[in-house]
Amino acid sequence: MSYQVLARKWRPHDFESMVGQEHVVAALRHALDENRLHHAYLFTGTRGVGKTTLSRILAKCLNCTGEDGQGGVTSKPCGKCEACRAIDEGRFVDYIEIDAASNRSVEEMTQLLERAMYAPTNARYKVYMIDEVHMLSTHAFNAMLKTLEEPPEYVKFILATTDPQKVPVTVLSRCLQFNLRNMTPDAVAEHMADIMREEKIDFEPAALKLLAKGARGSMRDGLSLLDQAIAFSAGAVTLDAVRSMLGVADSRALVALQECVLDGDAAGALNLAQEMGLQSLSYTQAVRDWAALMHRVALAQRVPESAQGEDEGILTLAGRMTPEEVQLDYQILLQARNDMASAPDEYAGFTMAILRMLAFRPAGGAGAKVPVHEKPKVQPPVKPQPAAKPAEPAPVVEVVEPPVDSYADEGMEPAPWDDMPPEVPRGE
Repeated sequence: MSYQVLARKWRPHDFESMVGQEHVVAALRHALDENRLHHAYLFTGTRGVGKTTLSRILAKCLNCTGEDGQGGVTSKPCGKCEACRAIDEGRFVDYIEIDAASNRSVEEMTQLLERAMYAPTNARYKVYMIDEVHMLSTHAFNAMLKTLEEPPEYVKFILATTDPQKVPVTVLSRCLQFNLRNMTPDAVAEHMADIMREEKIDFEPAALKLLAKGARGSMRDGLSLLDQAIAFSAGAVTLDAVRSMLGVADSRALVALQECVLDGDAAGALNLAQEMGLQSLSYTQAVRDWAALMHRVALAQRVPESAQGEDEGILTLAGRMTPEEVQLDYQILLQARNDMASAPDEYAGFTMAILRMLAFRPAGGAGAKVPVHEKPKVQPPVKPQPAAKPAEPAPVVEVVEPPVDSYADEGMEPAPWDDMPPEVPRGE
């Protein structure tokens, strides 16, 4: 028999084996136990969090007949009756999965709704699961509104989407909506450990934690990475093998980079960056991991009790750096992560982030060094000069105007008009 990938081999077949999504599982269980069934369900969430798995489990709950063939709707499907086995094997004629990305036209939706009017062949309910429902066209959404609001009593609709914002509100109002959350790294790592024990493959817990972080909340992505790690390691899954596979820098290298920045050692930091390139490590991932490192340093500074069991390098950086320096470097790294797409290449974006951290180092930062060519010149002390005496006011020269007849003293004759009598006004 051909190899079956872990994501399919270990897909949950009942609510008990579901990892995470407890809030959705609890609501569906209560509805099934009390027979308060809605005619349309909408599961939203990112890829690989369990939307399709939940729809198959719900279809089994609705159609399970028990091992004796006399059972009814239940929250604990037996997994052994014909309906349960057929749904697990993908051959149940009354459970129809449709990909809306490739069946998005109004004609295809109309054909689906016409077939929905017929009673199920050999089941209690006919279940239609429409995946990526937001890809349907506007006319296709309008065509299904009436049937979605008042379907036949034997028809159940299960819609799934990764982008609920694109689903019309008229469709949302007709469905019982459940938002599936991202998986936590701890939950993903724990599930991986259980699978590895069942598969009888040796592993290091730190390696599974690194894979769980790389899954970014998706259980399916995490199991795909685990498949890749098993093939890459060709034996026990170790931390070094996973780091090499993912192109992730060792935290010790990032601590050394940060120490070079604190010491103002630009040459040492650039040498470490070149060594990372020679090891074919991803600079984009290195920026992301460096920002995570600053987050751990900030937590160790603000909440010391959370630093128990933390790496020695993290504790050293927490003691050397001020909280302001940590926040500044964290913001620079976040900006560098956004600039990576527009940088000339990854190496340029990464080294420019290092140079920016060096350029904006606080003057009084711990361990700061000023390059020789940038040392400030010491100016000789300036001797105080004696205060200047106030200037004496200039002498005031009095200007004496000569009298009107001063020309007589100088031997000058008066003008002819000076001896003329004044003119007498007429009429006087």
